Amino acid sequence: MNSTAVELALKKQRLQIASDGLRADFGLGASGLMPVFIGADMAVAVAHWVRRNKELVVAMGVALLVIRPRSAVGWARRAFVFWRIWRNFEEFLDRRLPPPRRR
Repeated sequence: MNSTAVELALKKQRLQIASDGLRADFGLGASGLMPVFIGADMAVAVAHWVRRNKELVVAMGVALLVIRPRSAVGWARRAFVFWRIWRNFEEFLDRRLPPPRRR
């Protein structure tokens, strides 16, 4: 091999070693965020479960309404307030963000 190829191979090797070190440092620094990532993963899993089991969720809601009506009304009120906040947030984002590009 000529000297240019050797230099490029050495430079590539040094960059790979540096990249491994940076990746390890990032992993250590991001370990504090692991509970947040775990919580987000669990929330996504719950959302998927709820979408697959809509009937069961409705049945649990009806059972709660029959067994503890006052508690069910309180939870329904909280759910409605959360839904309205989410809708207002989406509308705010629609007004502030540019429309997506079409290809």
